Amino acid sequence: MYLFGSFNMKSNLQVTISKRVLVTILVALLAFSVFNTFLIFVRTSGPADTSAVSYDYVLSKSGDNYILKDMATGIPTVEAHASTALIMALNHGKTVYLNPGTYVLTDDIKVINKLNSKIISDGATIQGNGHKITVVGDNYTTSKFATISGLTIINATIHIENSFSTTISNVVFENTSCAIEFANTQTWSEYNQIDNCQFINATEGIVFHSPVGNATGSYASSEINRCSFNIRDNSVGINVEESAQLSDSQIQNVRFWLGGDGSTNQTGLLNNGSMDQTLLQGVVFESFADEPHNMYAINLGEFCNPAAVLDGAVSFLGTWTARIYNPYSHWVNGEGSAFNKNNINVPVGSNSQYGKTISVGMQPLEIFTFKPKIGVSDLASNEVVTVRVRFEFVDNVVGNSIEKTFSSNQAVWLSDDDMMTLYPSQSMIYAVLVDAQSNQASSNAVVLVSGYGTAG
Repeated sequence: MYLFGSFNMKSNLQVTISKRVLVTILVALLAFSVFNTFLIFVRTSGPADTSAVSYDYVLSKSGDNYILKDMATGIPTVEAHASTALIMALNHGKTVYLNPGTYVLTDDIKVINKLNSKIISDGATIQGNGHKITVVGDNYTTSKFATISGLTIINATIHIENSFSTTISNVVFENTSCAIEFANTQTWSEYNQIDNCQFINATEGIVFHSPVGNATGSYASSEINRCSFNIRDNSVGINVEESAQLSDSQIQNVRFWLGGDGSTNQTGLLNNGSMDQTLLQGVVFESFADEPHNMYAINLGEFCNPAAVLDGAVSFLGTWTARIYNPYSHWVNGEGSAFNKNNINVPVGSNSQYGKTISVGMQPLEIFTFKPKIGVSDLASNEVVTVRVRFEFVDNVVGNSIEKTFSSNQAVWLSDDDMMTLYPSQSMIYAVLVDAQSNQASSNAVVLVSGYGTAG
């Protein structure tokens, strides 16, 4: 009896232990399965670095549907239209990542009054159907630092309005009426950056629109870097409209290809506004047309004031109707450009005290050489007029002076010896300073300064 009872207890104990082990194994297998399913979901729902910290939403294409994943909650939403998903993401958040795939727009997309908004991808295609992706603020303080990057955009426009420091990078634009447009309807839109973008068969590649309403025309301190434009007939690469101010900006390492698709009415850069102190550097305009008709690398319109500054690395290749079309005779600034100044009036001080100093400059260029002529007329009897010429250098230092004395009406050129006195041993000339004085208590004498030189 004792042995039998012991046997039963032992058997019962063995059965109990086996059940616990089995339960433990099943729990472990279930946990592993859940974890593995989670990994699969994350890997198929976005790139490795997509997290709640990186993006608010991740959008993916799945068959005919679009899956929008909230990265904070991990909850996906299924939408039939890409526009609906993007509008939801950018209304409730400000950053969205698009996984590779083709996203068809049925409505415009608007990012309104957002700071640091982002629409980012690494290879997604947006089929725009003529719609716009708009970044807009009530004024520039409410819409700042937007980024759009890594997309191929077909037949759609990126519209930037009243926004500060927008970056558009690594985007290919194809077959669109306008690829990127900047507009000011309230305040201004400055410090924009367009990097590593391609513009293929766009009627207008980049447009800086005329201001509307209470806005200024300023798109200042903007940069266009390492972009290329394939221009077709009746098209323009960059268009600065009347009263638009693309000033203090840079267009660098950019290439315009014209004449590859037709040979009529093609323009690389159309300037009908202001490009004051804007530098073109490393820019190449290349024409492939054998018989070009109205094909211009640069077209300076009626209201151009002023034109951009051309660095020495700007190239015009191939055959053109005109490299720079300038029917209104606007001044063209450039590296090593020649200039002349005619009949600049210099006030005459009295009682042997110099009057107001006149500064003759070529800003934003520095002066390489300048040969002045001084003309004095309408002197009174026994009047002596002294005219002083000096150079102001770029470091604000004012150099040696040359003084010319006139007791009769005459005009003289400064001699080579005079110029040797003025020129520094080594520095850059910012401006030529001219002032004049009379030995009389009052004077009606007229002093005019003219001259020619080079600047860059």
